[in-house]
Amino acid sequence: MNPSRLSKLVLVSALTFSLTAALAAAPDSAKKMPSFSNIGLVTGKAGGTLTTALNDSPQTFMYYGAIDNNGQRVLQQLFDGLIEFNVATGKIEAGLAEKWDVSQDGKVYTFHLRPGVKWSDGVEFTADDVVFTFDNVIANPEARGGDFGNFSFNGTKYKWEKLDKNTVRATLPFSSGAFLVQMRTFILPKHKLLKYSMEGGAKAAEINNAWGTDTDPKDIVGTGPFRLFAYVPGQKVTLVRNPYYWKVDAKGVQLPYVDRLDMLVVRGPTAQSAAFQAGDLDILEITGAQFPDFKSKEVAGAAFKVVSQLKDAIYGSPVHLAFNFDDKNPAFSKLFSNVKFRTAMQSAVNRARIIDTVYNGQAQLPGHGVPPVSSFYYNTKKYLGEFSLKDAAVGLDALGLKDTDGDGVRNLPGGGKNLEFDLTYATDSATYPSVATILQNDFKQIGVKVNLKGVLNSALLSTGLAGDFDSILLGFGDQTDPELRKPIWQPGGSLYYWHKSTQPLKSGGPANVKAMTSWEKRIFAIFDKATKSADQGIRVALYDEWQVLFAKNLPVIMILKPANIAAIHNRIGNYVYSLGVIPGYNPVPLYFVK
Repeated sequence: MNPSRLSKLVLVSALTFSLTAALAAAPDSAKKMPSFSNIGLVTGKAGGTLTTALNDSPQTFMYYGAIDNNGQRVLQQLFDGLIEFNVATGKIEAGLAEKWDVSQDGKVYTFHLRPGVKWSDGVEFTADDVVFTFDNVIANPEARGGDFGNFSFNGTKYKWEKLDKNTVRATLPFSSGAFLVQMRTFILPKHKLLKYSMEGGAKAAEINNAWGTDTDPKDIVGTGPFRLFAYVPGQKVTLVRNPYYWKVDAKGVQLPYVDRLDMLVVRGPTAQSAAFQAGDLDILEITGAQFPDFKSKEVAGAAFKVVSQLKDAIYGSPVHLAFNFDDKNPAFSKLFSNVKFRTAMQSAVNRARIIDTVYNGQAQLPGHGVPPVSSFYYNTKKYLGEFSLKDAAVGLDALGLKDTDGDGVRNLPGGGKNLEFDLTYATDSATYPSVATILQNDFKQIGVKVNLKGVLNSALLSTGLAGDFDSILLGFGDQTDPELRKPIWQPGGSLYYWHKSTQPLKSGGPANVKAMTSWEKRIFAIFDKATKSADQGIRVALYDEWQVLFAKNLPVIMILKPANIAAIHNRIGNYVYSLGVIPGYNPVPLYFVK
């Protein structure tokens, strides 16, 4: 361990002692977390500091105020939901609600809250917080990171009621087999956010202005394993253990084990790799591009190990290529909206080469929105086709896209301008620049000129959501239940960015069905029917149909599903690969410093 790291730990040790000396007792209703030896999680020991990396500074500390991966990676450690997913099996289990009842008709859900739970400032957690969160935040159509679409139907919000301080009732307009899965959402404190809410007299959009990054950390409270202690803009977010946390380990020791969680802002894979190897980061998620270097150092005796989850990984973000159906250039908009064009371009995507040369084999062929381990998975890999520049060229010829002026670039029909457009990608990614270059070179061979347009990874999603692109490389995570990715894959959803004109014409309104193609209308109906069905067999059949429609019509072209890879210093125990910004999982309480 280098001297700077040692001095850092000495200082941190003194600080965390003073921060955790007043640790309160867990409530009598505390949830006992078992060991998960099958995935390497065992009873640990308390104490120490864990240091991880953020790719950039958080935009806000309001979880539902922005779609911001960096901010949400921080905030998922501060909050919990009524239900959560088992980290080993992915199955639903009790969270802040220790049990629930469902009416015979499947329309009414009654949640019985875990008594004695407190917010990290010591204020009691009650049903008021739950009703407030859904009515004013999650189902608020003006909340930029909210989930209005999953907690409303045809523009009308689900009904939430407080029955007593520990009991909440949700009433749906239909029975739903997916409602509990949707309940992985985080609950927020009414006593801290009331003044920013509609209930408190503010405008609906004001919730986005709550808890900016200049907010006093004492005002940001949650029921999660950690609380915010300090933020140094552009440098570091510091979290410390929540003294009132409601989980204990198998021996009754209050979690989290870790006293302090430092999240350093380290931009770019090169800088992050250097920081990890210098000992300034305990854990680093890496890509297949970085895998050989880290693995060779591990074999040579470095004080860290490299773990890779490749085969049928539940999580991870499959990489896709999207074309803008609403491109500002009308000729491109018409072309990109044509499934025959997207089908031709898919033939020019050399997945095998990208997996082999960019990801060093640490990736696999993708599905279409559902991971293979899910009961909803339908094998659509045959629709991926084979890499064939000849087939791609034939497909483009059939569309009248031919090189009419002899400059090597195809022209738009009718002797129009060259078929030349931008491909937006993240310049600070370890893999995207190479993927973009391979696509550029292969597309050139079929007479399609692509200009690479780099942006920072932190701006990539916002660029897509703004519609400011011709084509773009992005990744969205799989989920075992497609309902959890409804905002992405249902036309009109908040993340259905490649065809923005299908989204509601006004905030909180219905999707713009008139702007949808026939296959999009069918997918739209499939998701609505699956949402309203309590019959899992019916849901499976519907989602099978969706995956085939996806594979045939290519709203986006799936390229690959990367392995989950991380490097972990040997001093760290109980590592679980980060589950990204998916609420409902909190593996960090199980980390410990050996």
